[in-house]
Amino acid sequence: MNQELIYLLLIFGLLVIPRALQRFKIPAPITCLVFGIGAMLAWGAKTHDPVVALLSTLGISSLFLFAGLEVDLRALRRGLWPLLTHLAIRMATLTGAAWLAWHYLDLGWQAAGLLALALLTPSTGFILDTLERLGLDEEERFWVTSKAIAGELLALAALFVVLQAGDPVQLGVSSLAMLAMLVGLPMLFIAFGRWIVPHAPGSEFSLLVMVGFLAAFITYKLGVYYLVGAFIAGLVARLLRIRMPRLASNDNIHALRLFATFFVPFYFFHAGTLISRDALSWEALGLGLVITAVVVPLRVGMVWLQRRVLFRGERNGSTLRVSVALAPTLVFTLVLAEILHSRFGISGTLSGALILYTTLNTLLPSLVLRMPFDVDPIDEGYVHPEDRRAERPPAKSVPVAAPDRGASRGA
Repeated sequence: MNQELIYLLLIFGLLVIPRALQRFKIPAPITCLVFGIGAMLAWGAKTHDPVVALLSTLGISSLFLFAGLEVDLRALRRGLWPLLTHLAIRMATLTGAAWLAWHYLDLGWQAAGLLALALLTPSTGFILDTLERLGLDEEERFWVTSKAIAGELLALAALFVVLQAGDPVQLGVSSLAMLAMLVGLPMLFIAFGRWIVPHAPGSEFSLLVMVGFLAAFITYKLGVYYLVGAFIAGLVARLLRIRMPRLASNDNIHALRLFATFFVPFYFFHAGTLISRDALSWEALGLGLVITAVVVPLRVGMVWLQRRVLFRGERNGSTLRVSVALAPTLVFTLVLAEILHSRFGISGTLSGALILYTTLNTLLPSLVLRMPFDVDPIDEGYVHPEDRRAERPPAKSVPVAAPDRGASRGA
């Protein structure tokens, strides 16, 4: 079959069929992942196409670039103490899970730490993409967004340290390179804003995406995968919003969501093609069901308990919705499962169990909240939170009647 025709059929299959299947409460990313597994079973190594791999990289990078742009430090300061409590509990659970994996699964400490991150880290970019479709009110969306972002900041820092800590020299070199990137990215953005943007109106989006991919490539070469650099680039652009308002404007964020909408399905498809055949076994199925039965209730219950203790007046339904909305770990688990299998040699059974676990916890919100997850974040009723605040009509001033002086004198 003609190569161009194959690509066209693949684009159609990944962008149309998953949307059609959402009427059955099947999340579109899961459909794309299943398509990738099916292609791997049918054609084997032939599915490892460089074009698909490139499109996949664009998808994961744009998704985490968007997640970095969504970080609002002022909003995080609003819920500072609850978030600090949440992070302290998250660190304790990550440490406990890593210790258990180290002692009982015969894993090295680095692999055990990555396994804990894969099991317990919500997929922030995926959650933010689908948040508007879950039927949450504004306060619930705030806490889901804040906790997901705070958790991902902690997870990315832990990922960087764990992947590099096996070689102290490499850790030092990578830390210096990361520091140089943190200093260089703002300077690069400002240089573009001074010497290019004034002569090329409307180029802010292209420059933002280009810098995001550059940062993603740098961190990939440092051995910590694309998502770290893309997230940092988005975060830096967000911090420069006051100095360069058009760079991380609402229009650019909206455009990036659309950009990710096209490329993210290729990431899930490519992730499916990378799953090994020995990961699709009855042993992996059984282990995945056990992990899901233990970890998902634990994660949902811990978030539920935190909110019941910190927000005593909150309704039970609201607490449950926030807890369930934070359940999906799809992107983070897929990334770490691939790293664990390719770099640390974990068994196909454990790798397959992780794939099943993340598939089931991704299904949970669409089943419990009765709203389907979608790769496509755009909704006709979607209004960015800042736009929503800007559209609120100013409070009408109520005229105050002047006092009746005559009555006052009479009194």
